[in-house]
Amino acid sequence: MQWAITIAAFLASAVEFVEAFTIVLVVGVTINWRSAIVGTLAAVAALAVIVAIFGVTLVQYVPLDALRLAVGCILILFGLKWLKKALLRYSGLKALHDEEAIFEETMAELKASGQAITQRLQPTAVALAFKSVFLEGLEVAFIVITFGSNAVTQQGIGGIASATIGALAAGLLVILAGVLIKAPLTKVPENTLKFVVGIMLTTFGTFWTAEGFGFAWPFADAFLIILAALYLLASLAIIFWLKSVRQRQLAAPANIAHS
Repeated sequence: MQWAITIAAFLASAVEFVEAFTIVLVVGVTINWRSAIVGTLAAVAALAVIVAIFGVTLVQYVPLDALRLAVGCILILFGLKWLKKALLRYSGLKALHDEEAIFEETMAELKASGQAITQRLQPTAVALAFKSVFLEGLEVAFIVITFGSNAVTQQGIGGIASATIGALAAGLLVILAGVLIKAPLTKVPENTLKFVVGIMLTTFGTFWTAEGFGFAWPFADAFLIILAALYLLASLAIIFWLKSVRQRQLAAPANIAHS
């Protein structure tokens, strides 16, 4: 299961890091990179402490079945939230996430507030970078803690390590891409990633919740693939249905006008 945990943590973290990078980029371009980097590093340090404290606490003091049940339920809720957004966007009922638009909007807000390029450390800029990275990173920390703590009870420290490796790899990849491109990462298929991650979180959540109730899955961990396929098919069916509903709603005014 370790490879699946690493992949899930990587994909989920990539989505959040792309969103955080957009705000950090605005701070660096509009004010200065010193403030952006200081705020980012402070947020990363805070998140590392959270993962270390809560991850170890869960593993040491929460019984395995209770941990599986709690983590599973949380992952189901978390995954369904991401799936809901993805389904609404793919069906046309919600606008697609646009990092370039967010970049331009945030830059305009900073300029309107009187922020200007300066060489010294700017507290407002540090706070903005910190808030962006910390808030987006909280979801990353959540993924690392929940995935890692459930696996660590079964396979040693590997669970936390696998999830952390996935998150760190995503962060480094986003930073590297940002340094090379020096612009919002609009080419990253963020909405597709959210769709995939939503299915993965819901799949793991269902699997671990059932185990928390004492249910033994056929084919053991391999049943995760079957669960993921079922959620994927159900999601595609919902998208198709929502699109048909939207088309009927759009066609209704035209039919009334013709009548």
